[in-house]
Amino acid sequence: MMPGAPFEYRVRRSPRARRVRVSVDGAGDVEVVLPRRAPEREAAQAVRELEPWIRRRRRTLARAAAEVARPVGTVPYLGRDLRLVPQPGRERVHRRGDELLVPRRDAAAAIERWYRRQARAEIAPRLDASVRRAGTGYSGLTIRGHKTRWASCSSTGHMSFNWRLLLAPEAVLDYVVEHEVCHLEVMDHSPRFWALLESRVADWRDHARWLRRYGPTLVL
Repeated sequence: MMPGAPFEYRVRRSPRARRVRVSVDGAGDVEVVLPRRAPEREAAQAVRELEPWIRRRRRTLARAAAEVARPVGTVPYLGRDLRLVPQPGRERVHRRGDELLVPRRDAAAAIERWYRRQARAEIAPRLDASVRRAGTGYSGLTIRGHKTRWASCSSTGHMSFNWRLLLAPEAVLDYVVEHEVCHLEVMDHSPRFWALLESRVADWRDHARWLRRYGPTLVL
């Protein structure tokens, strides 16, 4: 942390960044994204200037996390709580009903790998069913772990989804899939796009609001 900055923060340089960006994650940690050639002091300056907003954001995130708090020793999975069961000698995570059998060592990394595998298994059939209903098609599916983007649809029809969507209720995942499939027909967020989405997911606003409020809390 630079002298004079009111919070601890981490700096990440991005060749694509055109300006300084400050974000607060679900744990309340502050990240400053700097353009590649920006001086380090600009990070501390941005944190000082945004101190009131950072404090408000941390309070908002803390309230949201408390509202969706889960039992200790569990992880969320499409609206259900799976109880973690460490087992000696285990290397791969395996689900058994509402239990998740996990390694005793390096469990966090193994659990994330399991979620990434499950994300493809959960999303692919939903995506296939959605494009069949829409009469469209997509060119590929990628599972990613972005911190700020939940999904995307490229101009070539390639779909990308965040594995952390499996930490949300099932209806939220279904909404995000339909949202991206609508982009196969309308690439922007024009009134035409929102009308198309509403024709397929009448309560999409509820799911979008849930994701805005609780999305940052979707961490293991």
